[in-house]
Amino acid sequence: METKKKYLVTGGAGFIGSNIAKTLEAQGHEVTVMDDFSKNGHFKNLIGFKGDVIAADCFTFMPRDMYFDAIFHEAAITDTTVMDQKAMMEQNVEAFKNVLTFAAENEIKKVIYASSAATYGNGPVPNVETQPTHPENVYGFSKVIMDNVARQFAADNRDMTIIGLRYFNVYGPGEYFKGKMASMVFQLYNQMREGKRPRVFKNGEQQRDFVYVKDIVKINMCALRNGKETGVYNAATGIPRDYNAIIACLNKEMGLNLEPEYIDNPYPFFQLKTQADMTKSESKLGYTPDYTLEAGIADYVKILNEHYNRK
Repeated sequence: METKKKYLVTGGAGFIGSNIAKTLEAQGHEVTVMDDFSKNGHFKNLIGFKGDVIAADCFTFMPRDMYFDAIFHEAAITDTTVMDQKAMMEQNVEAFKNVLTFAAENEIKKVIYASSAATYGNGPVPNVETQPTHPENVYGFSKVIMDNVARQFAADNRDMTIIGLRYFNVYGPGEYFKGKMASMVFQLYNQMREGKRPRVFKNGEQQRDFVYVKDIVKINMCALRNGKETGVYNAATGIPRDYNAIIACLNKEMGLNLEPEYIDNPYPFFQLKTQADMTKSESKLGYTPDYTLEAGIADYVKILNEHYNRK
């Protein structure tokens, strides 16, 4: 049994944050969640949670005089279609500065935060952490600036370790309230559950590095235990898969045989392939994913079926 510790999870009522919070609590730790419940956070993601919840956003409020052994900063605007540059920079960058200042003032030595593969844009794959960033939208830009801020803050506060995890295409339980920003796995499942043919852009061959949320929790735990160096680390599987593979997995797990419906892609910019180089995350954090796409979707479909059967 690990020594009981205290952790703060911002955005802890959201998709990834709630999974981190519940995992830490299951390990016997004392967990405080902070969430303003206005973006992706939903109380139903925290049903059964035994800790405290602070209803606030990190841009306008940070608590005072509270110690935690580490902070997991997941709060952000994650909707990549938001074009309000000021709101995106305030909620993502300025809020992050507040979290780091809070950590320094309260002698919290480790902060693990959500960065994003959006920092790479349409750069060459596999994406390696040292390659130039090239964000294609203000969301990706905000994450680039967060990475810059983290690097400079750690240089000015050498007793702190600040680790950014560049999440790739995450899917899994807890994303039920993300709406149009939910994963394609979730969206295709819902179409097929209703008996509709799954709709994807022609010809379903675009590839993504899909990573199951349980593996995202795992890399956060690896960063907590093993992360000694400030910096950014890819959070993915390292294996790109196409949308046709998702549909095949869903058909198998749902006992269906629905053919895809291929539609025109209306977006002038659309990445044909994302793939993470996982060398650094494996060597520095000791992280290797547990779930293939097949295993992740099999686990997720069981959870989704139970979720809808409870309704």
